[in-house]
Parts: sequence; structure tokens; C-alpha cells
Amino acid sequence: MDRGRRKDLIGIVDSISGDKTIKVIYNYKVRHPLYKKEIKRKTVVHAHDDKNECRIGDKVEIMETRPLSKTKRWRVVRVVEAAPVLD
Repeated sequence: MDRGRRKDLIGIVDSISGDKTIKVIYNYKVRHPLYKKEIKRKTVVHAHDDKNECRIGDKVEIMETRPLSKTKRWRVVRVVEAAPVLD
């Protein structure tokens, strides 16, 4: 679904923090301005999971949306890859 110029990310579900809310970690690398070494960084965002279908470890696609609460500015579009079930 094309919604203009909204940002979309693919990240991993870190935790389920309440009803219909998940924390998604987005990892990326940046180059140090002086030493030119790549440094790993991460951003943690809260996302709205309307169907409560995400589990910890799932790879999900999220899209920027209007503010849904104090910290939620993203929503889950789809689950790209489900986490393996550990027994």
C-alpha cells in the first residue's frame, strides 16, 4: 500500500511491552568521521501490532504513522520472517 513518503524499516522484535505494542530494534552501521571505522548502532522504536501476531525474535516490516500514543509512531505492516520455536 503506497502511503506517500512514509519511512519503512525492517527490524527484529525485542520485546512485547503491553497490549498491541512491541519494541523493534533496527541495527545499522555508520562510519566514524575521524578513524573511518564502521561502528554498529541500533535504534529501538515502539510499534503498534494491531493483531498481536508478533513474537520475540520475529523479523518485521514497520511503517511510520501518525502518533498513536506518547512513544508509538510506527505500525507493523507484516511479519517478514517468524522466529524459530524453541521447545
